[in-house]
Amino acid sequence: MAVDFEIPDEAKEIRERVRKWVHDECIPAEKKVKDRDSFDKVLKELRTKARAQGLWCPFIPKEYGGMGLGPLANALVQMELGESYLGALSMNTQGPDDATMMTILTHGTDYQKEKFLKPLLNGDKRVCYSMTEKAAGSDATGMQTRAIKQGNENYVLNGEKWFSSAATNADMALVMAMTDPDAPRHQRYSTFIVELPNPGYNIKRNIPTMAIEGPLSHILGGGHAEIEIKDLVVPAENLLGGEGNGFNMGQHRLAYGRLRHGMHNIAMAQRALDMATERVTKRETFGRPLADRQVVQFMLAECATQLYIGRLMLMHIAYKAEKGLDLRQENHMAKVYLANMVHHVVDTAIQLHGSLGYSQDTPLARWYTQIRSQRLVDGPDEVHRWTVGRNVVKAFKEHGTTASMAGGDLV
Repeated sequence: MAVDFEIPDEAKEIRERVRKWVHDECIPAEKKVKDRDSFDKVLKELRTKARAQGLWCPFIPKEYGGMGLGPLANALVQMELGESYLGALSMNTQGPDDATMMTILTHGTDYQKEKFLKPLLNGDKRVCYSMTEKAAGSDATGMQTRAIKQGNENYVLNGEKWFSSAATNADMALVMAMTDPDAPRHQRYSTFIVELPNPGYNIKRNIPTMAIEGPLSHILGGGHAEIEIKDLVVPAENLLGGEGNGFNMGQHRLAYGRLRHGMHNIAMAQRALDMATERVTKRETFGRPLADRQVVQFMLAECATQLYIGRLMLMHIAYKAEKGLDLRQENHMAKVYLANMVHHVVDTAIQLHGSLGYSQDTPLARWYTQIRSQRLVDGPDEVHRWTVGRNVVKAFKEHGTTASMAGGDLV
């Protein structure tokens, strides 16, 4: 029996439509964005066109106004959208909104879906996710923000949050807080939907980072806010998924976020490789085209190989998601690999552009400073490697082989 790597025709068709959309509409539109007013105008025009073409909320069921794509087709779409910073925004599938839409769709009440999910799906509002704290870092079970219930109507939250991405642009926030410190470790936390602005949710600042920022960086969702939560009153009807379920919901949400980052990394790396290849085919040094030099060909080969591996990883994970199989180990592996892959490919593209790559006349330098965060966000490399390694050791102890945890058992 042969292993079938064929992508269904309908998924190919959707991929081609989105690829054409990104190259014909999104990338050219980037040049029109100069300030906040032009950004709002350009995005509104793109979204109007996208919706008219049925390119809207790819992973959301059709009954909620989305395209109803499964994991495979959605992965193919996301691997195209990442070529332009307007790609995901144009189809209302940008982070951190996308994963939150999924969370509310899966766990929200009818009231929450009508009041909070509907405007997100329409593209009228944005949302941020406030889980991370300075003291806890990558250990979400170490968070200290508390939620105390007052009667049956409200919760009062106090604490702090750190690196809440897109908070300054958000109209609402999902805030995770401890509701029962005596419960089992993973059942102490709950998630609340908070409407913004709110005096109890004080955005102290956008944290300065190493990333190159322009006047629109925070508008585009690049800001990472430090939040003070003080006597924040949240109606009990805004509790999402019930008490004690915040941690598990958060892990599922982050799992998709990691994959979406990886999918967009594929697209960014592909664009960087295309730019590098175009550069070396047009430039001559010491009387010879750069593209004829073996060392340059080796550099391009390494990037192409890493892209190939990355695509296969994501396609296999999408396959497992389609089948409802456990993909946690592969998700951890892909998160680390794809973050390092895009960093390497963009770095190589900068090197092959020479001083031009180091300048800000191409997007490469900006991408480079931004994607360094990929090895930190959604859990740092070390935590994911630790998890993968721990699973490998466990598999060997139980079965006498690491095959099932090291790619030997692909399904």
